[in-house]
Amino acid sequence: MAAIPEPITPRKFECRCSRPVFFRNSECIACHTPLGYDPERRRLLPLEPVPGIDLWKEARPRRPRRYRRCANLDSASGCNWLIDPADEGALSPQQCRCCRLTRTLPDLSIMANAERWARLATAQRRLVSQLIGLGLPVKSRVAEDTQRGLAFDLLQTPPGGPAVVTGHADGIITIDVEEADDPTREQRRHALGEPYRTLLGHLRHEVGHYYWQRLVDNSGWHEPFRRLFGDERADYGAALARHYEQGAPPDWGARHVSAYASSHPWEDWAETWAHYLHMIDTLDTARSFGLDGETVELNYERFGNSALADSGDRNPGPFLAIVNGWMELTGVLNELSRSMGVADFYPFVLSPPALRKLHFVHRVVGVRTPAPAAERVQPNGAQPLWSGAQTA
Repeated sequence: MAAIPEPITPRKFECRCSRPVFFRNSECIACHTPLGYDPERRRLLPLEPVPGIDLWKEARPRRPRRYRRCANLDSASGCNWLIDPADEGALSPQQCRCCRLTRTLPDLSIMANAERWARLATAQRRLVSQLIGLGLPVKSRVAEDTQRGLAFDLLQTPPGGPAVVTGHADGIITIDVEEADDPTREQRRHALGEPYRTLLGHLRHEVGHYYWQRLVDNSGWHEPFRRLFGDERADYGAALARHYEQGAPPDWGARHVSAYASSHPWEDWAETWAHYLHMIDTLDTARSFGLDGETVELNYERFGNSALADSGDRNPGPFLAIVNGWMELTGVLNELSRSMGVADFYPFVLSPPALRKLHFVHRVVGVRTPAPAAERVQPNGAQPLWSGAQTA
């Protein structure tokens, strides 16, 4: 049996007491050792204080690195991330790479908003850890890159005021904090006929719009994008109005990963991008714990090279292994969900056109931006991320 591939962003960790600890933990519940997440090393570390100064170090190694703890550790956010003391991007009071992306918070004197922030911050850390692991540009628009950076505004609709709309505009992602309330989010999910609606899903979708600007717009990937997804110059407002008035076309599943993806090429990209991040992070988690689609006893008809003919990728095998393993793993996870009487873990079916769009996202992520000069007319031969390409 082939070895299970190493995860890009591992999700399995252990304390110095050898007990399992998890990505969200700031303390081991068994031995009470403080824990902190190093986003650069993608590791959750057991910590001990450095005597005499306000720093922490990894417990026990011969040459331990020193860290600061994020200023939001003791806030409602409960952030367990660590900061390199030499990191000049940190704000004062010092914030980690994830927290410094948040530009605006709702009124935290309202208890419900503190709880909402905690839920959103948990999802945001999951997102940002993955983006860093994939080698994508992640810089704060507030503190590090005021022209092309990223920022999150967590807003609440004021009494009698205009409704906050979750969305993206030129690097600023606005999140309606009421999406953090499960009943509200479920009501909206039902009203919009969505099979899936989560905070992490929102964040991955909206950050997809940001990365379209950073990685695709005016790059060598722009024309190939239009051939697959359509021309984004189509009237965006009119397209969304038509979608909400008439709904998705009956055959949307033959070309898109979701009904909403059929509304406009930008939304098709953002939905496909989010789907790709869902897939990769879930596989990372499964592989962290020794699980892989290749190891489960369930066989689907697998996608072959012909499904990606004319894509320009001379080596689609690594991507196809990801997708085929994903389909087999989620088949078992769906059966486990049904055993518990809950909704399917993965309520989607991938069509060949949707597969090609996911493959396009995979190649854009793997190659980074800008595209190599040889690919500015017709990208080809890109090495996918999972085959080892780590270009900056």
